[in-house]
Amino acid sequence: MGAGVGMIALTRAVVRKRRALRQMIYGEIYPADVCERMHAGKVARIAAQLRAHAGDKPVSLRKKAAPHQVPKGGDLRRRDDKIDISDLTAIIDIDPVARTCTAESGVTFVDLVAATLRHGLVPIVVPELKTITVGGAVSGCSIESMSFRYGGFHDTCLEYEVITASGERVTCTPDNDQSLLFQMIHGSFGTLGILAKLKFRLVPAQPFVHVGYEHHTTLSDYQASIRRHFDAQDVDFMDGIIHAPDRLVLCIGKFVAEAPYTHRYDWTRVYYQSTAERIDDYLATPDYLFRYDRGVTNVHPKSWIGRLLVGKLMGSQQVLRLADNLNFLFKSDKPTVILDVFLPFSKAPEFLAWWERELGFFPLWCVPYKRVRDYEWLDESFYSSLQDPLFLDLAIYGMEQKDERNVHRMIEEKLRELGGMKTLISHNYYSRDEFWSIWNKPNYDRVKQETDPRNLFRDLYSKTCRAAMGLPG
Repeated sequence: MGAGVGMIALTRAVVRKRRALRQMIYGEIYPADVCERMHAGKVARIAAQLRAHAGDKPVSLRKKAAPHQVPKGGDLRRRDDKIDISDLTAIIDIDPVARTCTAESGVTFVDLVAATLRHGLVPIVVPELKTITVGGAVSGCSIESMSFRYGGFHDTCLEYEVITASGERVTCTPDNDQSLLFQMIHGSFGTLGILAKLKFRLVPAQPFVHVGYEHHTTLSDYQASIRRHFDAQDVDFMDGIIHAPDRLVLCIGKFVAEAPYTHRYDWTRVYYQSTAERIDDYLATPDYLFRYDRGVTNVHPKSWIGRLLVGKLMGSQQVLRLADNLNFLFKSDKPTVILDVFLPFSKAPEFLAWWERELGFFPLWCVPYKRVRDYEWLDESFYSSLQDPLFLDLAIYGMEQKDERNVHRMIEEKLRELGGMKTLISHNYYSRDEFWSIWNKPNYDRVKQETDPRNLFRDLYSKTCRAAMGLPG
């Protein structure tokens, strides 16, 4: 009797989950014109909020998903008036023939993958954390283990709908009269308008991923293997973990239809640790795509017993939400180092030699990144002497600053010396002139004047290097 009741409860839970998924995917239950009318109603509500905002006081966005920027004590944006975009969470259409998806900007990748896999497809670049949103992946330039072939998620996008500060609804593509806006939205962190809707490409997927682990003892051999797979394009996925200067693991994956066994890394097992121990592994496709969701190299909880007891309850959403709510506890004088650096492939040996000598923190996550185009949001001088077809993204997670040096600032200066750059999700110490010698100010100002002349969303430097750090603009 008890087993029967339990089975009924489980069945009902599955039905509720499937119903929720269907409701999230407009295109599965409504015709296209109805989907667009429902979306237009949300856009009209958001536009009305913007038009009703008096004066020039900055605004920030209220979203459903937890913020994925590194939380900072004293962040001035917490005092801003809020524009509520929390209902932009619907998948509007999945076209399995054209292999495209149209979705609102607040759709999380975990929901997106669940929906597209029903058609045997996945987004081309799926960021490592389940609750990163498609809009956030564009605004913050998300990458992952397909980036050696496709670049960033933004490089797979075909069209954006942007709501300007005045409430105007603008559609931009790489080829229409708003093409510069389309390009500049990448890495803009919401400072050029509100990204409301996106259309992007999908790729065929299999139910499982077979991952092989190449173990190297020198950086030169490691880079040679990366370049060999990049030239041959013989794998579907490629990333790696540099556990130590003489323990470098390259993780190469392929979609497969069947698997002799599967592992998951959402409880007691830690994925990055397994890369140092295993020769190969099999994961169900969603479990591969979100294998780092418990933390890339800074897994929470850290202890095995902690993961055993509460690990199932501590996914990225829960950890990020907790960190966001307790941001006042984070120190501002010597913040923990959490950031990604992008280096021309040929400059990686020089950077890593400096890193080992000066800082010596490992492990590092390593993601090869194809140079798809010379991005309009980077200053033209950035590309003046750049020959590399690949960048190497090295991700630093959880490094504590233990002496008087400012590690964030040291990294900024070394990257400028080597022709690299970093993401802006963390702590930034650039001067205004330094910042605009890397990011393209003429292109940025041109678009900003059209989409946000009152500077309601702040400019990129003020938002990421001043307000986020608790400093006046």
